[in-house]
Amino acid sequence: MRIGIGLFALGMLAVVAVFLLFAAGYSELPVWLSAAAGVVTPLGLGLGLISLVREHRRA
Repeated sequence: MRIGIGLFALGMLAVVAVFLLFAAGYSELPVWLSAAAGVVTPLGLGLGLISLVREHRRA
C-alpha cells in the first residue's frame, strides 16, 4: 500500500510540475517528466487499489 501511495504522490507531483511549466510558457518538456506524469500516477493508483482489495479480502 505504501509503495502505491508513494508512486501516486510522485506522479501527482509530476502532473503539477507539467501544468506549472506549461503555465510558465515552456513548451518543450523533458520526456521523463511527461512519462512520469502519464505512467507513474496510474501505476501508483492501480497498486494502491490492488493492495486495498487484498487487505479487505484478508480481513
